[in-house]
Amino acid sequence: MHIDFEFFFLCFSSLFALINPIGIVPIFISITEEYTAKEKNKIIVSSVTFAFFVLLCFSLIGDLIFSFYGITMHAFKIAGGIILFKISLDMVESKRSRTKTTPSEEKEAENKKEVAYTPLGVPLIAGPGAIASIMIIYSETSGNINHKVHLFVALMCVLLITLVIFKASKYLLKTFKRSGLRIMQRIMGIILMVISIEFIFQGIESIVTKWKV
Repeated sequence: MHIDFEFFFLCFSSLFALINPIGIVPIFISITEEYTAKEKNKIIVSSVTFAFFVLLCFSLIGDLIFSFYGITMHAFKIAGGIILFKISLDMVESKRSRTKTTPSEEKEAENKKEVAYTPLGVPLIAGPGAIASIMIIYSETSGNINHKVHLFVALMCVLLITLVIFKASKYLLKTFKRSGLRIMQRIMGIILMVISIEFIFQGIESIVTKWKV
């Protein structure tokens, strides 16, 4: 199998910036602060596993969703790009994106046994931005098994890193402080902003080309 490092990096950087495991460390700590270490480890594994299957399912059934609703990939790229741009802007400004989760959802989750699935698994890890991004990228791998493998390997790598970061969350917060985590979040936000603009331009370019024909 040929390794396409450029495509792998696109998949990895897009998903890592969107899932933003470093940026959601403070939220993870606040949601799980009353749990024991054993319970936290179980929650971490469950949330990451659940997020993986959610993203995997959306990538595989994306074409069916588009066909059912009559949505074109060009329009979805523009809409998805706009969502990603909003998320990236919140990251650059160090704001908590409401496309991820709201304070009321976090408060409600504190008394739930299903905290690993919501809000941690969805929408904190597998949020609207990550779902839109993986659907767009997967659609571009049509007929290319090699690229499909690259995408899913990148997804597994990002989620594995997310798992490690969650396990080391208290250490990271103690070492880098909230200000350090915000700086890293801003850097991820800038990368995501570039990717979102590229998605929008690709969608517009495809529509303009179609009109010309």
